[in-house]
Amino acid sequence: MKTLSVLHSESSRGWGGQEVRTLKEMIALRALGHNVELVCPDDATLGVRSQAEGFTVHHARMRGGADARSWRTIRSVLDQCRFDVLNTHSGHDSLIAGMAGRLAGTPLIVRTRHLALPITSLATYNWIPHRVVAVSHYVRDYLISAGVQESRVETIYDGIIKPEPLTHSTLRDELGLDSNAVIAGIVAMLRGNKGHADLIAAVRPMMIDRPHLHVVIAGEGGEFDRLKSMIDGFGLSHRIHLLGFRKDINNVLRGCDLFVLPTHQEALGQAFIEAMAMGLPVIGTHVGGVPELIDSGVNGLLVPAQDVDALRGALTRLVDDPPLRARFGLAGRIKTDSNFTVESMANETIDLYRRGINRRRQAGNRWRAAT
Repeated sequence: MKTLSVLHSESSRGWGGQEVRTLKEMIALRALGHNVELVCPDDATLGVRSQAEGFTVHHARMRGGADARSWRTIRSVLDQCRFDVLNTHSGHDSLIAGMAGRLAGTPLIVRTRHLALPITSLATYNWIPHRVVAVSHYVRDYLISAGVQESRVETIYDGIIKPEPLTHSTLRDELGLDSNAVIAGIVAMLRGNKGHADLIAAVRPMMIDRPHLHVVIAGEGGEFDRLKSMIDGFGLSHRIHLLGFRKDINNVLRGCDLFVLPTHQEALGQAFIEAMAMGLPVIGTHVGGVPELIDSGVNGLLVPAQDVDALRGALTRLVDDPPLRARFGLAGRIKTDSNFTVESMANETIDLYRRGINRRRQAGNRWRAAT
């Protein structure tokens, strides 16, 4: 089948789940033999990391809908390279790059919605793109309820690269913990809506009668100093370990006994998928697309968001029951192996691209025949 040429656009300069998924998708599509390039601001982390992976990266500021300079830049890229697909990801690039794609006659324009937040404009869903990808059924249902045409939107779940087996994690050696310690891990950006403060509040009284319980927090972000002050103020810095940014996430997860992320909002939750793939039981909140990952009582436990007592109850249940942890962990690994692989994400994406291009081509042929 014809190799596709795909241009991704991203106006975000940060680094989070959205950008992680985009880069994974780019790498996976390239592995299938397709040409993949990116357009983004010159200071975007996604651009820096994409260049490090060997991708061609074009630069445009994309500061707002009236950024004519960026529009002309992207239009020129599209005209010169003749991409089959333009896939946009954030609000500004969906407007600027999307309009450039329309005027350049790009065969297919796709908007991916990564977030579980209210949308601000239907234009970048109903008028500019030909198709819309939602990262969970929750996000798809929300978009439709907000006025996006149902026939335009499909769900393609995040996929992860199957983790390499590790015979030993260095985490316990690093922290000076022996095999008797029970470690609850959280891997997430240090943002208020990820629920780190809820977790600290939940485990604080548990530390008194469970001297073997420890928590590790991996991630960076604006909440670092506040969380550190909270932990130090409670005198728990020897039990709740702030690791900061880590590149060895699999090593960290392999050293944990369970994973917990009491997020207040989540479109899906890549961190849950990664933890489940490592065979960890998971605790999450009943928000957004998280229930699509966690079958409560099967591979983990779900609690209401911002309910510290319920979170403490779920933690107590898993901390005190090693056989239950093992049973949940096995079920989670089986689920991710069959449903959340990067290969399936890439194949479903290419299938959507091909169907979209074919439908538009057929519609054009019918229009020409009628005239």
